[in-house]
Amino acid sequence: MEPVIDQAFAAALYSDGDAGLDTGASLLAADPTADAELFRRGEEFVRRAWERGWQPADVVRLVRRDLDGTAAGLAAGLIVSETARYEALPPRWRGQLDGLPAAPPRNRPDRFSYASAVLGLYRLLLRLPRIEPVGPPPGASPHGLHLPPAHDEPRMLTRIRALLAKAEATGFPEEAEALTTKAQELMARHSIDEALLAARTHSKEAPGACRIGVDAPYETAKAILLDAVAAANRCRAVWNSDLGFSTVVGFEPDLDAVELLYTSLLVQGTVAMTGAEAGQRAGGRKRTKTFRQSFLMAYAQRLGSRLAADTARVTAAAEAGTGSGAGPAGPGDPAPLPVLAARDMAVTDTAERMFPETTTTRVRGATDLDGWTHGTAAADRARMGGNGPELRGGRGGR
Repeated sequence: MEPVIDQAFAAALYSDGDAGLDTGASLLAADPTADAELFRRGEEFVRRAWERGWQPADVVRLVRRDLDGTAAGLAAGLIVSETARYEALPPRWRGQLDGLPAAPPRNRPDRFSYASAVLGLYRLLLRLPRIEPVGPPPGASPHGLHLPPAHDEPRMLTRIRALLAKAEATGFPEEAEALTTKAQELMARHSIDEALLAARTHSKEAPGACRIGVDAPYETAKAILLDAVAAANRCRAVWNSDLGFSTVVGFEPDLDAVELLYTSLLVQGTVAMTGAEAGQRAGGRKRTKTFRQSFLMAYAQRLGSRLAADTARVTAAAEAGTGSGAGPAGPGDPAPLPVLAARDMAVTDTAERMFPETTTTRVRGATDLDGWTHGTAAADRARMGGNGPELRGGRGGR
């Protein structure tokens, strides 16, 4: 006779309706001896996700988006259990594991509801597509992309993180402007210093990649903002709209900078948008959706040109020997511009290798003038453009 767990899976995982989930959950709820095997099978589904290119944060983000917070907690519990079997984890995984939600207690509020939630999660995990890997799965040797060893956060990155936290917390626009500008300048200088150091020491470091969530609502505007931050920090971003993330390709210090700055600017922009929207509502306006969309589009577009200008200014100062923390160049030291150009080419080559097929999509214009005006003003205050932004988009899976 077929084991109960296999009967439940046959009913629930290979159909789309709720009836199959109910049948499978009923079978599992009636047989407590299946609990251990049910969890073990879940670990197998998670392991298959690693083999398909997914990482812990990717899985939990998609589960939360397509199911709910309970399912995200269930996925987190499986991930923590499955990854505990490895002696070492790939770079960035430890930080992702630390940020996972807590797993809910098993068989609560009752066995049927719990089994139904678990089967819904397994159905989603079973259907995860292959995506471009940004590192090896746990337990495998690195291949393809170069992956730097895990390391403590550099002092410069800690200082940048502190500046951005202050910019997010202050209630004074002028102070936020100064703090965010200083953070971007430090990022640009740090990137140049790391590039020159690598050139002097003939480092074999190669570009890597990371994935950053781009969540609804207004994900197009958020993807444009991330693309602008990535470009200003010598990275390339490719947006996967179907799966809700962008893959950012670049050298390790620049990837860290992009993640920090994008998160901070999104927080600052959301706070500014909420304040501006409150003023609009007080004046009797009700077009919340179009106002927000136009606000964030203007915010992202304006910041793109300002971020690029900040980076260009720091790069020019470094070429003149006045803007880098690396000190004056010696007779045999490389010039900044050729070194940076070589790194830009390496990033482009890596991105094109990872994403041989991308599409460039014209973004529809904003329709709310007040939203656009307020968004542009907020971008100016953040101190961080361009007409008709375009996005590089990757395919939804392989």
